[in-house]
Amino acid sequence: MARHAVEANFDGLVGPTHNYAGLSWGNVASKSNVHAVSNPKEAALQGLAKMKRLADRGYVQGVLPPHERPHLPTLRALGFEGTDEQVLRAAAENHPSILAAVSSASTMWTANAATVSPSADTADHRVHFTPANLSAKFHRSIEHRVTGRALKAMFADDAYFAHHPALPSVSQFGDEGAANHTRLCNGYGDPGVELFVYGQVAFNEQAPAPKRYPARQTLEASQAIARLHGLTDRNAVFAQQNPDAIDAGVFHNDVIAVGNGNTLFYHEMAFLDEGRVLADIRSRLTGAELEAVRVSRDQVPLEDAVASYLFNSQLLNTPDGMMLAVPGECREIDSVSRYLDDLVSGPGPITSVEVFDVKQSMRNGGGPACLRLRVVLNDDELNAMHPGVLMTDALYQRLTTWVEAHYRDQLSQEDLGDPMLLEEVRKALDELSGILGLGSIYDFQL
Repeated sequence: MARHAVEANFDGLVGPTHNYAGLSWGNVASKSNVHAVSNPKEAALQGLAKMKRLADRGYVQGVLPPHERPHLPTLRALGFEGTDEQVLRAAAENHPSILAAVSSASTMWTANAATVSPSADTADHRVHFTPANLSAKFHRSIEHRVTGRALKAMFADDAYFAHHPALPSVSQFGDEGAANHTRLCNGYGDPGVELFVYGQVAFNEQAPAPKRYPARQTLEASQAIARLHGLTDRNAVFAQQNPDAIDAGVFHNDVIAVGNGNTLFYHEMAFLDEGRVLADIRSRLTGAELEAVRVSRDQVPLEDAVASYLFNSQLLNTPDGMMLAVPGECREIDSVSRYLDDLVSGPGPITSVEVFDVKQSMRNGGGPACLRLRVVLNDDELNAMHPGVLMTDALYQRLTTWVEAHYRDQLSQEDLGDPMLLEEVRKALDELSGILGLGSIYDFQL
């Protein structure tokens, strides 16, 4: 008999060095806003407001902390020597692109933090976590160690939770986490179907692959995670992303598809072999029929889907059907706005749309779905996790006050070499780890 379970969402708290360095080749929004002046305080408050709004609606909502940036251990590993101030000065004067990379606040997009398989799917009936190696981008490849520490602090009881190290950081096992993974099921506590979407087959040069932009997820990485998590052929489906979509700026599957429960909401350009993918899911899904909500190019052109981040939205259960939590940009593009009106007036499973302002994140290429990591937990697992990261009225007030006290309201590329910024960040994160009760998870605390 299936156990009662909920889908908890853990949003990444935007870090104090949120800036627009345009580091992500293949991410159109990231490149189009390069060198613009960012507002870290506004970005963090927007993210907190989103979390609070969902918590107030009764969803289990948690927080994942930002990382230490600029990351001095990485700069030292690359040969920059001296005091912290000397290291920053040398990087800023001689290699500003490296400094920008180790200063990125990209950990706020926690859809890339890890892949998570719930206990209803795994062989040992524990929740399994594998931090993503994010090997495709240098600025993200340095994240997984601290991400792993944070997840272990939040989900510490090994009777319920299993933690794996990131896969080897090489291109053949490039792993982008939950941004290329979704789970379909009848109820959250039922055995489900985990859909792993990859961009290329690393060990087969003849396999289809994008030509303009790199594919960041490999089949081999997805298969390795399924093995580590104890999944079987009955609850894992591997699907190749359409290479033409990647070349159009769909750098992760969550930019073109999102699933929840028995519903898969996707663009017709999402998968290389759409018919086979749907058939594989249907043959494995038990207790419910797959609701495939397909959006055609005639309804929403691919470029409009990418520009609006229509599919990088959260699909959430409500008492009256499913609600699609979309970024404000979806109402600014005519084809997308018209489609949403038609969607909710139709007979399908998605019955409402709500708009969220995450503009600071959107300018760097991440919508509502990028900002959250989904973790399905049964009642015992929810009680076993660290409760200090779960959103409450009190935590929201503390974090809002913390952001107001520690974040700048303007940040440019030139500011990244300021030693005072590093001091501000470390002071802020030291206080944050105390607020969240996570202990020492940062390198400067160890």
